[in-house]
Order: sequence, then C-alpha cells, then structure tokens
Amino acid sequence: MTTERSAPAQDADERTMLEGWLEFHRQTLAWKCEGLSDAQLRTTAVEPSELSLMGLVRHMAEVERSWFRKVLVGDDPGPLYYTEEDRDGEFHLTEADTWAEAYATWQAEIETARRNAAGFGLDDLSKGRGRHNGKPYNLRWIYTHMIEEYARHNGHADLIRERVDGARGD
Repeated sequence: MTTERSAPAQDADERTMLEGWLEFHRQTLAWKCEGLSDAQLRTTAVEPSELSLMGLVRHMAEVERSWFRKVLVGDDPGPLYYTEEDRDGEFHLTEADTWAEAYATWQAEIETARRNAAGFGLDDLSKGRGRHNGKPYNLRWIYTHMIEEYARHNGHADLIRERVDGARGD
C-alpha cells in the first residue's frame, strides 16, 4: 500500500480547506507507518516514553471517536483502548496488538467522523459538550483542533519513524 498525500487547493473555500488539511494529516500518519512490521510499529520513541507509531494510531482512533462521536453528535460509544484504570491504554501495547486491527479501527473511526461532520455546518454547535468547560463547540473549532492534534503527533511520528529505520520525510 502506498499512501497518497495531497494538500488542499490554495484557493479552496474554508470547509474544503479545513477538511483537506485534516485529510492530509491523517494521510501523513498512515504514511509514517507504511512498510513497517508490527514489531517496528510497537517500537517506542525513547525511554521512558511509551509513544510508538501503533500507539499513535490507536490514540488518534480514540481522538476521532471522542470529537466526532461524543462531542459533535452527542453519542458516547465508550473508549476503544483505555479504561478509567489505564487512561493511556492505547499506548500500552502487547505482542497481541496488531497493525491490522489498529489501522482498521482507526479507519472506521475516520469514516464515522466524515459521516457525522457531513451533517453539520462549520458554525453549527455540537450536540455534546467539551470535558474542559462543558460548552458545545462549532465544527470549525473541532476541525481546527483535529488538524492541530494530528500535526503535533505527526511530529512525534517523524522522530519515531527515524528511530525505527532511519526514514525521514516531511
């Protein structure tokens, strides 16, 4: 599989631009994971960090689920990988955790996110509330936050990938 990445058009309207940059960053994380074995994808950055490429993908599945299900549409399907006892469960990988499962789960959450967002305008407020201030968010804010979240973690992915096999790239 070769991940194709493309930035949005420079003259796109606001929604197309936001969705385009979010897609670009989703594709970037997939690209950073491409061609590696499950063991390589479980490799952590540096001690004591628990960050790994597979862990980042599982984390982003949780983030997609939280913002586009719980906050945007007010649905609470519960967590995928973490628990109240293990709040960072998505990063606690075992030999049984596979890329196939992590990738499929992440892609399913992305598809749900796209469907849910399609029913909202950029200024429409979410049906769920934020955990920090208890207020709703408009879709524009959620898109902007998701771009920021992916961009930050793609920086982590750059460093982890370079540690795993020396590969570099933007």
